[in-house]
Amino acid sequence: MPYKRSDRVSDMIRRVIGEMLLRDLSDPRLVSVTITAVEMTADLKIATVFFSAMGKQAQEEASLHGLQSAAGYIKKRLGKELRLRFVPDLLFKVDRTFDYGNQIDRLLKTIQEEDQGNPPEDR
Repeated sequence: MPYKRSDRVSDMIRRVIGEMLLRDLSDPRLVSVTITAVEMTADLKIATVFFSAMGKQAQEEASLHGLQSAAGYIKKRLGKELRLRFVPDLLFKVDRTFDYGNQIDRLLKTIQEEDQGNPPEDR
């Protein structure tokens, strides 16, 4: 099945913002930021940019503020790179899937340790 246009635009936005974080943006709040996904609305007017930041919640909040303050510059650069009639508005959100995955991993390890401590019951 071919890509939808919104999927192609999402991939391009993710790539361009990722490159900008590596090369162009010198804000110290953005040092540990990784763009994990971009979701577009069907009309391509809004791009929700998900990111992860190494560190605690305070670092995530600082990174969010850094991205929000750079949003105008990022949008301007996207306009040059993407060649779209309208450049989508950018919404930045912290991607919590890594935290959720780590929590599940800890729960599974706890269950495994508990099972090792208890002998199996006869059936």
